Amino acid sequence: MATLGLIEYQDASPEVRTIYDDIMLTRKTDWINNFWKALANDPATLKRTWEDIKQIMAPGALNALTKELIYVAVSVTNQCGYCIASHTAAAKNKGMTDGQFRELMAVVGMANESNRLAAGYQVEIDEQFKV
Repeated sequence: MATLGLIEYQDASPEVRTIYDDIMLTRKTDWINNFWKALANDPATLKRTWEDIKQIMAPGALNALTKELIYVAVSVTNQCGYCIASHTAAAKNKGMTDGQFRELMAVVGMANESNRLAAGYQVEIDEQFKV
């Protein structure tokens, strides 16, 4: 259960409903997920987070699937079950295959393992890697 509860559309303030409407319009959906409903307890945080996500996840130098794969990778590393589920679903909707997911998990696991080893051994950065 969300710490402060979830704000359903019908119970939302006009300010929150405006943001919910934009989320649904932008994502071409007819529902609001629990992440946004939880953030709606603080309309300023809801608005700021939605605006940031909308900007960052918009088309750019990286395609939409690549952005979702990065989001999944970071979410796995941070152990955010909600974000793993949400962004895995989004990646599948953008064309991620089961093979791509398996390979992504292998890369995430390897990166986390080698990161911990490098940190533990306090490996100095090679001059050739410094840009």
